[in-house]
Amino acid sequence: MKTWKRVAFGLGFTLLLVLCWHVAVALNPTSLIPGPWAVVLGIWELLEKGLLLKYVVASLFRVTWGYSLAIILGIPFGLFLGSYRRAELVCNPFLQVLRPISPLAWIPIAILWWGVGDGSAIFLIFLASFFPITITAMNAVRNVQVVHIQAGRNFGLSERELLQQIIYPSVVPQLLTGMRITLGIAWLVVVAAEMIAVNSGLGFLIVDARNAGNRYDLVIAGMAMIGFIGLILDSLVQSLERKVS
Repeated sequence: MKTWKRVAFGLGFTLLLVLCWHVAVALNPTSLIPGPWAVVLGIWELLEKGLLLKYVVASLFRVTWGYSLAIILGIPFGLFLGSYRRAELVCNPFLQVLRPISPLAWIPIAILWWGVGDGSAIFLIFLASFFPITITAMNAVRNVQVVHIQAGRNFGLSERELLQQIIYPSVVPQLLTGMRITLGIAWLVVVAAEMIAVNSGLGFLIVDARNAGNRYDLVIAGMAMIGFIGLILDSLVQSLERKVS
C-alpha cells in the first residue's frame, strides 16, 4: 500500500473516532468529559499562555538526557556481556533482578538522591531505558550466527575487526528495534515521573489541570499532546530503521 493511502486511512479512522467522541458527549451533556472542540480550545489556551511549548520542551529535555545516557551506556555494556560469557554469567542475574522493578518504585529514592526536579525525572527515565536496551544488545550478540564468527576468525580477524565487520552489522537491526521500543518506554515514564517529581512538563500539566478546578479539557489536551509527540518520536525511529536496513 502506498504511503499516501496509509496516511489517508489513518486520518480517516482518527476522524471517525473523533466524530464518535463528539456524538457520545453530545448525547450526554451532563458528562464531565469534554468534547473535541473544548479540547481544541484548551490547547489554544495553553498556546496563548505560552505553557504548551514550555511543557513540551521540558518533557523532551528530560527524555533526551535519560534516553541518551541509557543508549550510550547500555549498548556497549550489552555488547560486552553478549561477547564474553563469563561477564554475562556474573552480571545477568543482577540485571534480571533489577529489570522487573517498575521505574516508578524508584521515585522515593530518586527524590532522595536528586531532589524534586529534572535530576529525578532523568534518573527514572535512564533506569527505565537502560535495562531493556542492555538486554536487547546482549541478546543481539548471542543471536549472531556462530559460523560467521568462526569464519572471521579463520580469516585472521582480530577481536576488534570481528566486532566491526561481523558482529556490529549483524546486531544493528535488532538494536534499532530495541531502541524504538525503549524510546516508547522512556516517553511513558517521563509522563509518570512528571506527575510526582517535577513541577513542569506534560505529566505535570495533567495533574495540575485536574487539581485546578477539574479542567478536564486541559487534561485531555495534555493526553492528546503526549500521544501526538509519541507518534512523531516513533516515526523518527522507524525512518532511521528503514534507512539503515
